[in-house]
Amino acid sequence: MMRRLTLLIAALTLSGAALAQPAYPTRTLRAVIPWPPGQATDLVGRVIAQKLTEVLGQPTVPDNRAGAGGMIGTDFVAKAPADGYTLLVASSGPVTVNPLLQKTPYDVDRDFVPVAMIGLSPYVLVTGTAFPATNARDIVALLKANPGKYTFASSGTGATAHLVAEWFNMRAGLSATHVPYKGSAAALTDVAGGQVAYATETVAATMPLVRAGRLRAYGITLGRPSALAPGIEPLADSLNLPGFDVGAWIGIMVAAGTPKPVIDRLSAAMHTIMQSPDVRERLTGVGLELNYLGADDFAKYLKEQQGRFADIIKRGSIKVE
Repeated sequence: MMRRLTLLIAALTLSGAALAQPAYPTRTLRAVIPWPPGQATDLVGRVIAQKLTEVLGQPTVPDNRAGAGGMIGTDFVAKAPADGYTLLVASSGPVTVNPLLQKTPYDVDRDFVPVAMIGLSPYVLVTGTAFPATNARDIVALLKANPGKYTFASSGTGATAHLVAEWFNMRAGLSATHVPYKGSAAALTDVAGGQVAYATETVAATMPLVRAGRLRAYGITLGRPSALAPGIEPLADSLNLPGFDVGAWIGIMVAAGTPKPVIDRLSAAMHTIMQSPDVRERLTGVGLELNYLGADDFAKYLKEQQGRFADIIKRGSIKVE
């Protein structure tokens, strides 16, 4: 009888402690953005931080920690307490691409847990307006007929734009010389001027120049049409490249070890946020193709992307010096 009474008291004590535990969150959250203000991930992160504040009932403060291609801020979150109060506004460069090309101070599989994917930044195949091709089939035919003669630009060796261009070249059977730049603006300036033949760069970087008549667009890298690039056909369709579907993703992650109820609460909050017409309009306005995925589907997507880019890097013998 005494033993049963002791067990009953213990059970009631534990239940009381659980009930007394305050619901997450009870204080300010930090949304770490590993890029400088004004960059696409920063703009997306600020929209999400504002809405998390509204949905969770606690302030969510954007915290820019730029440097080393996004790795400084990403590493900061990897080493933060796993309590759900430090969020990573994650992106494909520091999470998917960089660990495949160089030693990083974090291990993505070991140090992070996906919460939600927000969307993709599509890439657009562009040339200067004087380039002698009027559609995607023309440019591929010209490049195929002159292997090694033409050049393509990117925002840097090993940048996502570089790998997307390399994958396009592989799938289309093209041989061209890579010309790396320090950023997309310089790369696209030389493409527009005809110093370099072509590039695949983000919608946000290319479409203002296309609308201004400085660049010609031939297709987008997503496997479906996008309102961000009206009238521009997917390269997968125009060139019969089944499965050619790629963009630079942005999402939310937290440190590994974060309690599952906290992850579930954040994931539910993100689901609510992504249904908001206001949020959808604002994210589209900064050049993001909305593609919301919950935690489990986001984890699967990350594995697929890791495998895809690892294959591109291997087949293209890409190295960061």
